[in-house]
Amino acid sequence: MAFLMERRHFLSTPLAAAMMQSDPALEHEYESGGTGTTAYSSTVTIERAQSGKPHRGKVLAAIQPHCDDVPIFAGGTVLKLLDEGYTGYLINMSNDSMAGTGASIGDIVLKNENDTKEMARRLGLKEAFFLNYPNHNMDAWPLVEIRARLVFLFRLLKVDTLIVYDPSSLYERNPDHYITARAVESAAWMAASAWDYPEHFRAGLTAHGPSERYYFARGPQIVNRVVDITPYFERKVQANLANVTQGPAGNNGAELRRRLAAQGKKLPILGNDDETANRAYTEHFALLRDRLRGKAHNLQYAEFFHYIGPDSSPVESYVSRNAVPL
Repeated sequence: MAFLMERRHFLSTPLAAAMMQSDPALEHEYESGGTGTTAYSSTVTIERAQSGKPHRGKVLAAIQPHCDDVPIFAGGTVLKLLDEGYTGYLINMSNDSMAGTGASIGDIVLKNENDTKEMARRLGLKEAFFLNYPNHNMDAWPLVEIRARLVFLFRLLKVDTLIVYDPSSLYERNPDHYITARAVESAAWMAASAWDYPEHFRAGLTAHGPSERYYFARGPQIVNRVVDITPYFERKVQANLANVTQGPAGNNGAELRRRLAAQGKKLPILGNDDETANRAYTEHFALLRDRLRGKAHNLQYAEFFHYIGPDSSPVESYVSRNAVPL
């Protein structure tokens, strides 16, 4: 009861009245996605290539459960950000044992690992880490263990920006996709905490968590960032062609050309050799979504994301605008 009386008394003071007055600028901080907000803006921002190196000194981690996820959904954005000064790393979550062609599961794993390393090289990523969780079965693995490994890598590499599957996308049926997304989401903010995994600090690491995220998805999601990848599309095609074992590019073009030839037919875009056929298949079919998404925004090629930027503090914003000398 005493607390209630004190609360009523406080609410009647001039200080409380001043704090409760509407501040349009402060309200904007919340409406734009600042700390404490419960609503997302659906305004779409077109992100285009920037000259110079505006992101010099920053680090990104492109994280995927399987070797073809990042190059398909975000390869152009990775190329763009690296071109603008980022240093980038790839984190491959599964052992990629359940997709592709090979003499055995072990053979498939090795082929996919080699493809992934080559794909990362073509994208310009500095190093690829393989966490080797069981393909198609990541939901049987303790999420807290996955998260701990990611927290370690985020701190070790001092990751500023994440590119990964959207933990809030709809109708995602692949457990490797949604487990990866959830583990990354929780690891990102825990990595910045001085209380989580303190043994890391004894090893010389410091608390450091990514402050921005580019979330991609196969199904419906909140899209508020469209990245123009037109200048990078040809290099994205080349990166996807590295995933020969299981990627949607692979040898599909060559196989389609041979199948049509057996039927006495041909597609002119597939050319007269396997290399031309595979490139054409990748550009016209495997990456068709990039053309369609670009067309929807008057661009040639584009990638879609739910982008979450660094948290903005309404307190600090209010102080910077209203603090006066003593």
